[in-house]
Amino acid sequence: MSNRLTPDICIIGAGSGGLSVAAAAAAFGVEVVLVEKGRMGGDCLNYGCVPSKALIAAGKHAHAIAEAPRFGVSAGDAKVDFRAVHDHIQSVIAAIAPNDSAERFRAMGVTVIAAEARFIDKATVIAGDTEIRARRFVVATGSSPLVPPIPGLDTVDYLTNETLFERTRAPRHLVIIGGGPIGMEMAQAHRRLGAEVTVIEGERALGKEDPELAAIVRDAFRAEGIAVREGAKVTAVEKRGKTGVRVSYETASGSGTVDGSDLLLAVGRSANVEGLGLDEAGIKHDRRGIKVGANLRSSNRRVYAIGDVAGGLQFTHVAGYHAGLVVQQILFRLPAREDRSLIPRVTYTAPELAHVGLGEEEAARRHGGRIKVLRWPYADNDRAQAERETQGLIKLVVDRKARILGVSIVGAGAGEMINMWALAIANSMTLKQVRGYVPPYPTMGEIGKRAAVSYYAPLARKPLVRRIVRFLRRLG
Repeated sequence: MSNRLTPDICIIGAGSGGLSVAAAAAAFGVEVVLVEKGRMGGDCLNYGCVPSKALIAAGKHAHAIAEAPRFGVSAGDAKVDFRAVHDHIQSVIAAIAPNDSAERFRAMGVTVIAAEARFIDKATVIAGDTEIRARRFVVATGSSPLVPPIPGLDTVDYLTNETLFERTRAPRHLVIIGGGPIGMEMAQAHRRLGAEVTVIEGERALGKEDPELAAIVRDAFRAEGIAVREGAKVTAVEKRGKTGVRVSYETASGSGTVDGSDLLLAVGRSANVEGLGLDEAGIKHDRRGIKVGANLRSSNRRVYAIGDVAGGLQFTHVAGYHAGLVVQQILFRLPAREDRSLIPRVTYTAPELAHVGLGEEEAARRHGGRIKVLRWPYADNDRAQAERETQGLIKLVVDRKARILGVSIVGAGAGEMINMWALAIANSMTLKQVRGYVPPYPTMGEIGKRAAVSYYAPLARKPLVRRIVRFLRRLG
């Protein structure tokens, strides 16, 4: 090796998690080496969260034009220039990219190496012509789109999130295999930008979400003209014409086919563990990722794994959360444990679907059925009526002491509203504390306060409470 480094921390992967660890450690004057073989910023910036939300925003504006007559405004039909949409997406990435750039991190004092990293033993990583022996390693290599073993898939062109946002031509008919958050978000965005869209899902679309709330999203999709075929197992894919594709599937009621112009795979993600030399480093792993304890430490005590590659929840904010936990341990030798009940999630469809904490079924199971579920509809909210966003509801799950166990919201702005409830769950708050805060009027966030107050409504009907009120009135 022509170059040998002995930093305190070596980080493999410059996505959200890796960059967060590097920035925090460098801020304390710790020597850090950051290795990235691809693009700085990782999947979120370049292929995931950022471009997908930029595309969703474009679709939202197109949909707003179509909806304008409901407000007494007419702007004619929306005209979509898909190349300009592509340019919008790329400009958003470019605006954020400097925050994640190698130049910025080098200015912080981080040594950034653009190369593929590989462990050669339990304490050494090779990256290009550099040998790195560090006190601690953090693997933050993320995940990649899963490509399922569908017969004929290798004979057709298909899209994943890594290629979707490079397109400058709108699909005529986009067929999406997978009805999870990514598939559903991209389905609606493309539909609003003028494409015909069919989603094929082997089980239930948004099947990991609260069934009551997910059904509201599915109904909204069908109202917008998106075909959602559930319980449909894809059996084959074949080329149709010069550029088209035919997808065959089977359901309980029989078989069928869908002919489209473009195919998007959105069936999940696979942890990036290949080529890292994990076996040489004594790091246990499987197809789901690196095996870690609640403290995110691997079977090699020198090595931590964070984010998608740690085999748990696959969200950018989880990687950031993990980064804080490992910094706490590596720099300050303070114990830290992952608590997944604190992690919110949002599907950025319209209506949005957000959740934090325990779902209704899980809460009932853990608490022996001794829970209470409170609901409040958007339709009873004045701001929602003014905005014509009356579709949706909030659901609060609480225990016998009114402690908030979980919150689910479906409706406009759900992703922003869930922030408050994530804070509430992180601090073991009760409905009494929520009852005491004053939301501004008119805001959609009032639905949470109304749901919380409804918990106390039965008290007004209790004979004892009414007798106390009558007695107090007599005191003048």
